[in-house]
Amino acid sequence: MAYNEKLANRIREQLADLHNIEEKEMMGGLTFMVNEKMCIGIIKDEMMCRIAPEIQDTVLEKTGCRIMDFTGRPMKGYIMVDDTGMKSQKEFEDWINLCLEFNSKA
Repeated sequence: MAYNEKLANRIREQLADLHNIEEKEMMGGLTFMVNEKMCIGIIKDEMMCRIAPEIQDTVLEKTGCRIMDFTGRPMKGYIMVDDTGMKSQKEFEDWINLCLEFNSKA
């Protein structure tokens, strides 16, 4: 399994009421495109979140969160969240909402 299917289903449920959602397998994982823009992804067991770059430093202080460095170089506005950072439904929804908020501005 290249990515966590349980996490993928959790994200699908959260995005179910939205339009213009497309799933693409990329980067060895799964990416959820919203309005044709990368929004949320899964790499192995972590959720990739595309967020507003200006809140990145604040968000990185949260449990289970780290900067995305998929290519070996940090990527501004992209963070990874492991399961410790999204144990509760509220934590999970907060991450999804941050991604969706930025998606409308990207």
